[in-house]
Amino acid sequence: MRENGIEEEMDWSIQQVAKLAGTTSRTLRHYADLGLLPPSRTGANGYRYYDAPTLARLQRILLLRDLGLGLPAIADVLAGQDDTATALATHLEWLRSEKNRLDRQIGSVETTIRKLKGGEQPMAEEMLDGFDHTAYKQEVESRWGADAYAAGDTWWRSMSADERDAWKQRLQALNTDWTDAAARGLAPDSDAAQTLAARHYAWLRDIPGTPREGSGPAPDYVRGLGDMYVTDERFAANYGGVAGATLVRDALALWLDRNVH
Repeated sequence: MRENGIEEEMDWSIQQVAKLAGTTSRTLRHYADLGLLPPSRTGANGYRYYDAPTLARLQRILLLRDLGLGLPAIADVLAGQDDTATALATHLEWLRSEKNRLDRQIGSVETTIRKLKGGEQPMAEEMLDGFDHTAYKQEVESRWGADAYAAGDTWWRSMSADERDAWKQRLQALNTDWTDAAARGLAPDSDAAQTLAARHYAWLRDIPGTPREGSGPAPDYVRGLGDMYVTDERFAANYGGVAGATLVRDALALWLDRNVH
């Protein structure tokens, strides 16, 4: 908006921003307390207001939360990326890639359904389009860096078919045991849940490219994964849904508190 040739800055109240972002004023105040999102100004009445650059920073925070990062990890990312436009361009590239991957998977499943109903034999290329593990390249790099993806991809490609099958069975057994633990109503601090958390930590430790701190996975990374398991339905499904994923997250967090210093 211009008045007398002067550009006026717009800002929005904390209540407006919370409503638009689908969050709460309490969450925004918490972000401010952590230094993640200070308001652009505070009115004489004590109300907090946010201008466009501050909302762009909030947009980055929300995108990183969707990627499964915990708040300490988000703070590190924001501290290392001063150019908001460049950082958002990276996020936009990942979002477009993810949309393309999902569109391909939808088309693949639709083709499979149509051909099965019509008595046709689907082609393997049609059935598996969009499911290649390398489709997650940009997602992994956005979350944990190019080195993490490169190391993990090299390790996976170096495996024999038998070694890959063994790894998949190990992961499936872990996911099944977590799902069973949640179905039995085990508490995160139960001996069984803590044993599973130790197995989960060891599984992550054995994956090349996992961000490390000392001899094991970085605690912030593991906590961020736990958050992602709960918030991303793709991962929650591995544990029987949100309830199972919540058990994994809480048990891992407690195990880290007890065992990683």
